Amino acid sequence: MKILKSRKALSPVVASIILIAVTVAVSIAVAAWMGALTFTFTATEQAQITDLDFITSGDTKYINVTIRNTGTNPVTISEAWVNGQKQTVSGLPLTVGANEVKYLAIQYSWQNGNNYEVKLVSSKGNAFLRTEVAPSSA
Repeated sequence: MKILKSRKALSPVVASIILIAVTVAVSIAVAAWMGALTFTFTATEQAQITDLDFITSGDTKYINVTIRNTGTNPVTISEAWVNGQKQTVSGLPLTVGANEVKYLAIQYSWQNGNNYEVKLVSSKGNAFLRTEVAPSSA
């Protein structure tokens, strides 16, 4: 068997240059992917229901909801639920701007001393919840 001594492989310098080029290309691809993830997470809606007030006006009862947008993007509330039941609310859809507070009145026949869970759902499908007890009768 004859051994070929005259053929040469890649020189170590060329191999190093190729290795560095591949490493840089992979690094750029990973950085672009991570940047896209960062933009996805920062666009998440950030809002809170900060208060529920149980109001009686004549014979009609309301739950007044205070919602605060703590994020940098507007949040549009499209649905309101009380204790798992979707409510028809005349003030919807309601857009809450960045760092803004808005109020929403939900007509609901609440009873003194009972727990009520209010859920507001945004147009993007995010839910914001708060549970409070209606005031006891005087």
